[in-house]
Amino acid sequence: MLLKRIALLKTAVKNKNRVEFKSKAMFKMLFLAGIATTLFAETENVFAQASYKFDFGTGKVAGGFKQVVATTKYNDAQGYGFDYNSQVTALDRGGNDALTSDFCTSNSSFFFSVKVPEGSYKVSVTLGDLWQNSITTIKAESRRLMIKEIKTIPGKFTTVSFMVNIRDSLLPNGQKVILKPREINQLDWDNKLTLEFSNSRPCVDAIEIQKVENATTVYLTGNSTVTDQQLEPWACWGQMIPSFFKSDQIVIANHAVSGSTLGAFIAHKRLEKIMNVIKPGDYLFVEFAHNDQKPGAHEKPYTTYNALLKRFIDSARAHKAIPVLVTSTCRRFFDSTGHIENTLGEYPTAMRYEAKKDGVALIDLNAMSAELFNVFGPEKSKQLFVQFPSGTFPGQLNPLTDNTHFNDFGAYELAKCMVNGIRNSKLAIAKYLKGDATFNPPHPDDIKKWDLPLTPMYTSIKPLGN
Repeated sequence: MLLKRIALLKTAVKNKNRVEFKSKAMFKMLFLAGIATTLFAETENVFAQASYKFDFGTGKVAGGFKQVVATTKYNDAQGYGFDYNSQVTALDRGGNDALTSDFCTSNSSFFFSVKVPEGSYKVSVTLGDLWQNSITTIKAESRRLMIKEIKTIPGKFTTVSFMVNIRDSLLPNGQKVILKPREINQLDWDNKLTLEFSNSRPCVDAIEIQKVENATTVYLTGNSTVTDQQLEPWACWGQMIPSFFKSDQIVIANHAVSGSTLGAFIAHKRLEKIMNVIKPGDYLFVEFAHNDQKPGAHEKPYTTYNALLKRFIDSARAHKAIPVLVTSTCRRFFDSTGHIENTLGEYPTAMRYEAKKDGVALIDLNAMSAELFNVFGPEKSKQLFVQFPSGTFPGQLNPLTDNTHFNDFGAYELAKCMVNGIRNSKLAIAKYLKGDATFNPPHPDDIKKWDLPLTPMYTSIKPLGN
C-alpha cells in the first residue's frame, strides 16, 4: 500500500505539478520511509523552472529553444503547445538566423499555452517575416490586452515584452478561493499561461517566458466592471490596462469578479488570497458599489460600506502595500436633459470621504466616466456598452441592450480614464506608463478610427451583477 501511494504521489508531481498530502499520517509514513524529501525535491524541480523558450516554425531550431510546429498541440504531459483548436501554419523562409528564419501564423486567432506555476512572468515575443508584412495583436489569459497592434515590414523583426500574472485558487492553509460556477473553466484559473495572437497577419517567430520575482504588482479588486471578462462582447477596464504599462516593471493581477460585493470578496477568501502574495510596494486597487447597493447584500454608505473599505485599506497597509480607492463607473442612464444621472446613490461620495479620512489615494472613475458618457451623449454612448442587434455574434438570437457592462471599445476608453487617474493621483507607478498613454475624457477616441480583433469566444449571457 505504501509503495502504491508513493507511486501515485510521484505521478502527481510529474503530471500535475503539485503534491497535496491528504493527512499528516500519509506525510509521516513518507518521511519515515525516507521518501518525503525526495518528493519535495521533485516538486521543487518542477516549479523551479525559471524560463521557457520556444522557436516557432519548421526551420533550424535556436540553441536552448524548443521547436514549435503546426502540429504541436497542448497537453498537460508535454506542458506547452497550441490550444483551443487553433489552426496554424508553420513556415520556413530559409534565412540564416534560426529564430527569425521561420515562424507560425494563421488567418484567424490562435492560442499558445504553457503550463507554469503561480507567479508573474515577463513574456517576450519576436514577430515578423522575411518576405511579407506582419500585423499582430496579443492578449493573455482571459482577453487581457498586452499589445494592441505591432506592424513589421519584410525582413524586419521586433521583440515586444509584457508582464503576465498567473494565479491558482490555493491558500497556504489548504483551503481554496471560493470560485463561482462560471469561473471554474476560466483561463485565469487553469494553471496555464495562455497567449492569443490575432490581427490580419500575426507572425510569431519565438517566445521566451521568464519568471520575475521583484516586479511591482497592482492587484485589482472589484466586480463585473473591473474583472477579466473571458467571453466577447463583454469587457472591462481591468483587462485593457495592462497594455498601457512598460514591459518589465508593472504586472496587473486582476482578482475582480462579476457580481461581487466588498463583503462577498472577503467571505470568498479573495482578499485573503491577495494578502498571502502581496508584498511591500505593491498596490491594491478597490472599486465596489454596483452590487453593494442592492437589497440582498446591502452595505450602507458611511457605515458598513466604509467599514469594509477600511478593512481593505488596513489589510494592504499591514503588508506595506499601497491602497488606492476607485469610485465606481457610472451606468448609462441619462436624465431628461441628456446628461448622465447618478444611479449609485451616496456610494461614490462615501468612498471619496473614506479616501480623504484615511489619507488614501483616490481615482475618481465615477466622475471621469460621467464626463466621458456626457461627451458621447444618449445615443452615441451606446458605442461604449454591450448594445448590439441580434445576429451580431454567433448564436446571438436576441438584441443585447446592457447599460452597465462595456464592450471592448468602452473598456479601452475606461482604461484610459484610469491611466489619467493614475497620473493625476501622482502614484509612483505613473512613471512606468508608456509615453503615449495619455487621455483626456472630454476628447475620447473616435470608434471609426479604433479597432481591436475579437477573441473567438462568445456568449449572449450577461455577466453577474448590474
